[in-house]
Amino acid sequence: MSHEISAAAGPSLKAGSGRLKLLGLGLILPAAVLVLWQILGQQGYISELLFPTPLVILKAFVGLAQSGDLWDHFRISAVRALAGFALGGSLGLLFGLLVGLFSKAERMLDPSLQMIRMIPSLAVVPLFILWFGIGEESKILLIAKGAFFPLYINTYLGIRNVDNKWFEVTRVLGYSRIQQIRRLVIPAALPNILLGTRLSIGLSWLGLVVAELIASTSGVGYMMSDARQFADTPVVFVGIIVFAAAGLVTDYVVRLTEHRLLKWKENHNG
Repeated sequence: MSHEISAAAGPSLKAGSGRLKLLGLGLILPAAVLVLWQILGQQGYISELLFPTPLVILKAFVGLAQSGDLWDHFRISAVRALAGFALGGSLGLLFGLLVGLFSKAERMLDPSLQMIRMIPSLAVVPLFILWFGIGEESKILLIAKGAFFPLYINTYLGIRNVDNKWFEVTRVLGYSRIQQIRRLVIPAALPNILLGTRLSIGLSWLGLVVAELIASTSGVGYMMSDARQFADTPVVFVGIIVFAAAGLVTDYVVRLTEHRLLKWKENHNG
């Protein structure tokens, strides 16, 4: 019995050790860069004003965390990013389904949407401020603009890549249009939809940085802008690290969801 248990546990232990090895390999380069950065900074080869050492940045992070300022700013930024993603992502999914399923909707909507996609976010910031002020509305709408298009395009492509033979099968089985969408279109387009979700979340954080750096009185972007005015470079690096960590965590959550939802795909490796 113990032999059977050890035999069953063998593959999981090997998989765990393999992941640890990959994690260790991934940490080699960042660790080497941090050590070299610290040494060069201490020896005076690089300017501490422009590139404060990792230890100085760590002290700034600890100070901001202990005072509570960092968490207050991050909470505000996270709410903005998630609200913008929820608005832009849901609309992108809806329009992607609409344009992907109906050719008339594609001819009517897609040219206008593609034209809007080509407008840089920075170009519409002055208009958003004029229309909505410097409150939360303009920031959330700016984030939503960036989150809209990855989900829209990937949902549209996912639907159009479904083989027409499957639609013929659903017609033979007597599926209604709703059943086609629920049982065929959504599952078949799910890999593209999840890819669009990952891209949309990443662009939500990028849009948040733009919104908070330009017109804001709170949030991590505002904290960075305020620190820049006083040449407090360590705080600027803290903000960059916080944004990078938040983006990495949200991307990991989507990847974990993707892995669980796409277990039915034989060629999906996670």
